[in-house]
Amino acid sequence: MKKIALFGPPASGKTTIAKELSASLEIPCTDLDNVLFTENGPLPLDEFRGKAERITRGESWVVEGNYSKLADVVWHRADVLVWLDLPLPLIVRRIVYRSLRQLTGLDASIQAQRLTWKRAFFGRRSLLRTAVRKYRNNRPRYARQVAETAELGVRVVRLRSGREADAWLARQLSGR
Repeated sequence: MKKIALFGPPASGKTTIAKELSASLEIPCTDLDNVLFTENGPLPLDEFRGKAERITRGESWVVEGNYSKLADVVWHRADVLVWLDLPLPLIVRRIVYRSLRQLTGLDASIQAQRLTWKRAFFGRRSLLRTAVRKYRNNRPRYARQVAETAELGVRVVRLRSGREADAWLARQLSGR
């Protein structure tokens, strides 16, 4: 495993797993959110695709983000595609917990600095509402895209619970 792509809804554990794999395998890790979002706002799609394409030209990488529109330049180039397909109640619980940590100052990440109560919970496009809507609407498309990726010879790992994700990661880190 030298080229690993991870995707899943917000708060599914993408960043945590990506960082641990990257450190263990001693290969670079990229969070696609950090590529897309700049001080001047999000990049245009063609520029975002170009940057993602350059990152995945390398011999080894871990890339994480929920951007199926980049499947051809990220997923299709991976040795392993990890889909964190966790249950919606778990995702909701994790979003609420993470948002509360960020809003109360217990998390000083870049994302936390941009978060407001409205953006987290109460706005029409709040993180919570968007996560629920995307979870329900995107899963059938993800399943089709993941199947297409598997047909190209990419090994697909679909993790459906927090325990399953933890066990898979532990096996990877132990070398089994």
